Order: sequence, then structure tokens, then C-alpha cells
Amino acid sequence: MQVRRVISRPVLVAAAAGTGSLLGAASGSVAAAAYFARKVVTPDELQPDDIEVLAHDADTVTLNEAAETASAGRYGIWLDGGAGHARVGEVVARTEGAVTRRLLAVDRGRISAGPARWNQYYFWDRPSVSLGLPDQDVVIVSDIGPLPGWLVSPQGGATGTDWAVLVHGRGARKEETLRAVPVLHAAGWTSLVTAYRNDRDAPRGLDGRYSLGLSEWRDVEAAMSYAVSRGARRILLLGWSMGGAIVLQALDRSPLARHVVGVVFDSPVIDWGVVLRHHGRLRKVPGPLVRVATDLMGSRRSRRLVGVHEPIDVARTDWVARAGELRHRMLVIASDGDDFVPIGPAVALAGRRPDLVRLERWGTAGHCREWNVEPQRWESVVREFVDGFRA
Repeated sequence: MQVRRVISRPVLVAAAAGTGSLLGAASGSVAAAAYFARKVVTPDELQPDDIEVLAHDADTVTLNEAAETASAGRYGIWLDGGAGHARVGEVVARTEGAVTRRLLAVDRGRISAGPARWNQYYFWDRPSVSLGLPDQDVVIVSDIGPLPGWLVSPQGGATGTDWAVLVHGRGARKEETLRAVPVLHAAGWTSLVTAYRNDRDAPRGLDGRYSLGLSEWRDVEAAMSYAVSRGARRILLLGWSMGGAIVLQALDRSPLARHVVGVVFDSPVIDWGVVLRHHGRLRKVPGPLVRVATDLMGSRRSRRLVGVHEPIDVARTDWVARAGELRHRMLVIASDGDDFVPIGPAVALAGRRPDLVRLERWGTAGHCREWNVEPQRWESVVREFVDGFRA
């Protein structure tokens, strides 16, 4: 499927000329649209401290009151600029400006009052450290160079023929996917946790920009190739957030998708158009400007305004419209409370393909936080789906 929307020549001419009130307004609009588009495709390089540790004792830690620190569930806290880490559980008290949570563990370093950074992944290091499961470093060779990965063999130590490839979300770290590894390990699947282009620990793409899955899928294909070369005959793909969009493109474009028997999605991007419009509304960007931004991303003539090497055809990421092309069984975990990726496309996709798509719907969990809020339910749902592929 190839659907493209092209920016009209008058708008491009107006943007280039930028003279007169009408042309100047058009130029300003295109510049604003280009800025919005660049924000979408540019990796976040900085990881600043975003919360404050106010006090602590042996059992609790008190943090400044914020949407993150007051969230239901269990999370992590990076300390000392990332050198240290602690884990916190449920909220036990709230006062004006402060939230007190159960202190579950100090994994590294020391906890003290001062700036810190929220860690929604909960886990803080590789599987052998965070989960106590033996792992090994692997190198996956993609078209942009070597990608770092972690390999966790199932119980017994042999990798076998059943492999799972785990793909994190936009701007996230590989640790985001570790919540699935114990379930896969117990079920007899080898877990391959992979990086992809423009990750902090991976090579940059040709333009150093995200392409919303339209180039990153090659890195998932490389991970599948690694698995197949080492004996994999059946592959599960798991994707979080933009990792879902990447997986969908890999299923569509890679011949290795013939080895895939099932897919697990957590808060997946199923239609980037919906996500872009949602974030436009959050940032009070007018709808027509978001459409111009989408056109700029997809036009070969204007792609350099966005800073991308190849056009990004957002229409190719609309899997509600493309639902008839899907061929794999899917478990989709999504939440009505997701404030980053609206649940609408997941609901629509399940409605269009009930033969393939099973939707597990949470009520209030934030983006990719269904496990944080209800870990037992999350693990049970994933375990049941994975067990459906027993040989």
C-alpha cells in the first residue's frame, strides 16, 4: 500500500518566498509545522532529573507531588544522575506538595534528598542484574551497523527453536521490555532484547531521526535474522509504543515474517496519524498545521525541512485502514488512561479483525504502564497468549 499526500505547490512557493502578509503567514505556518514535525522525529538526547526526593526512611520515600510521583503502581527512581537506583511501590500518604511511597529496595548507590529522575520501567539494568536470569551480550548486524542486544535462554540453558524478539518504544531503553522476560523464560522461549537505530547505545541512522517504524523495521528484521541463524523456527514479536509500529512494518515488509507465529503489543502505535493529531491538540497546534507537518514529512521535496533522509509516509502506518493485510495473531494491551497513544486505533483494529486481534483493555493505566499498575494481570494475560503457541 502506498498512499501519499503532497504539499501543494502554492504553499511551498509561499514558504520559499516569505514576502507580503499572505506569503509571510504561509511561510510562518510551514516553519511552525516543520518545527512540530522535527520534534516528533528527533530523538531526545537529554535525560534531566525531573523529580525531587524530599525525605526517606527505611520503609518509605517522600517525593514532590507530580503526575508521575502520584501514579498508581510500582516504579523506579534514578539517583545521583543515574549512578544509583531505587524502587518504589504504592502511595501510602499524600500531603500538599508531597507524595510518600513505599520504598521497596535501593538497588544501587544511596538514596538521599535531592534531584532524581523517574523510571517508569521499574527495572534498572540488564536481565542478570534486574531479574536474576543469566544473560549474554550479543551483537546484531543491521544495515546501519552493529546493534547491542541481550539474550536470555529459557530454563535449561539451551536456546532451542522458539525465540521472542522484544522491541522498546520511542526514546525508551531496552529495560522497558524486561517485564516480559520472566514470562517468556518460564514458557520456554529464548528472549532477544534488541536495540535499534538512534538508541543511545546504537548507531545513528543516516539522518539521526526516527522514521516512525519505516526504517527501524530493518533492525527488527536483523534481530529475526540473528535468531533464525541460531536455530529459531518460531518467533514471537513483542513491541511497546513505537516498538509496535516498528513490528507492524517488519511483519509487512520482511520475508522473515514467515517465521512469526504471534505478536504481543503494549500501548502500541497502530496509526501515527491519530497520535500526531492527539499531540497537536495537547500542544494547541491547529489541526491544519498538523496536516501540513504530516505532508512535510511525507514529501520528497520538503523532507529536508523536517531533517529526514527519506520521506515518512504516515499513511503506511495506519493499520486500522490496512487491517485486511494482517496475517498474524495479536495480543494488544492498551489503556483508556493512556495520555500518549490514544486507545482508539487499538479498539478499532480489534473490531475489524476479531479473528486475529485480542484486545486486553485497562482502565486508568498510563502509557506502557499496565504492568506497573497490575503486574499479575499483565503477566497472566501474556502467559496465556504465549502458552497458546506450545509445540
